[in-house]
Parts: sequence; structure tokens; C-alpha cells
Amino acid sequence: MNLRSRKMQVLGWLPRKLVSVRGDRAGRMLYLTFDDGPDGAWTPVLLDLLRAHQACASFFLVGRNVERHPELVQRMVDEGHRLGNHSYTHPQFARLSLAQQLEEIDVTDRLLASFDGVRRHRFRPPRGVFSLPLTLHFAARRRNLTYWSYNSMDYLRSPPAELIARMRAVPPGAGEVILMHDDGDCAIHMLETLLGEWSAAGFSFRALPQARQVDERPAHGAPARSAG
Repeated sequence: MNLRSRKMQVLGWLPRKLVSVRGDRAGRMLYLTFDDGPDGAWTPVLLDLLRAHQACASFFLVGRNVERHPELVQRMVDEGHRLGNHSYTHPQFARLSLAQQLEEIDVTDRLLASFDGVRRHRFRPPRGVFSLPLTLHFAARRRNLTYWSYNSMDYLRSPPAELIARMRAVPPGAGEVILMHDDGDCAIHMLETLLGEWSAAGFSFRALPQARQVDERPAHGAPARSAG
């Protein structure tokens, strides 16, 4: 398995204002990102682990899961993590019309804004699938599609030791945006080992910066809270 896929390398050639693949390479920083949460069983354990390592991360959340576990989303904000949009129901985006895709995104943005006061969040399409109409729509509004440069492959549900060995063989570099998932224990078991090793190698762990938008005012009625 290729931890740095050719698709992500190609997307990396596009303007960063439209498509983000990597973070800032200037410092010894890694950008941990977690898709598909929050999860009632595993998100608290993951947040405890991140706090123990003084690590901030970006959570690309599914809207219906936000409604199920608002206390976990609030904890993310309170502990300095960044909220991202991963659609409302995590559907097969390629099967939806543009209007349906935008509804998935807009509903989730409104949910997230009630926690962090941000009107428009970074958006990561479910399964990384995007369409030309959605890309053009985002480009016209100077909105960001956020991907990753380094895939942990945790979604394969392989033994964590096997995945750790693969990542040690091809370790992440400065500025890597690392894809992981917050819907099980695989990423947790991996990070229990890797966070200490990466810290010893001089890395720190940051949340992705809030993407610049045409209108960055807080959503109406939403308190302006810091996401770290």
C-alpha cells in the first residue's frame, strides 16, 4: 500500500486556496486529521491520548454524529482542536446531485458553527470523492477542499502492529497531513506508540489553520469560540 498516493500528489499541484494536501513544511509539525467521528466509545479515549501528548488535531465530523454526541464536539473545541466538515450522512457523494451535496455540507456547517462560531469550515469529501461541479462551486466561492498527504491506512482494520511497521518504513515528514479515522480503536492503538516516537523525533502536533473564506464572520447567533 502506498502511504502517499499518486492521486494526492496530483491534487497537491492544484492551488492551495482550492485544495489543501500538505501543511506548513517550515517547522517540525505534523497535522493529525481524523474522519468520521465523533464516536461515543472511542472519541473520549482518543481525546485523552491527544491531551496526554499535548497534541492538537483536526476532526472532520459527520453531522449526524455531531447531533448524537454534542458533548464530545464541545470537548474538542475546549481542548484546542479544529472542527472540519465531513458531510451530514457520509453518503456516496458521486451519486448525489450538486444540490444534494451542498445540502449535506451546509447542514453540517450550521451544526459545527454552533460550537466554534465559524461560518464555513474546511470540507473533506466522504471517501475523498469529489466532482467537477462541486470543485467549480468551491472555487467560485474561494472555499477549500481539504485532503491529506499521508494515509495511515487505519481503515483497513489490519493489526495495528502491521500498520505501525509500514509507517515506520515510510515515516511522515514535516508538514504532512495524516489521514486517520475516529470510528474505532485502530488509530488509537497506533498512536499510543507513534505519538511518543514522533515527539522524540522532534515533531509537534498542530491543528490545520482555519481556511480563509470570503465571509469569515461568525454564523448568526453562534458564539465566537476559539478552536485553537
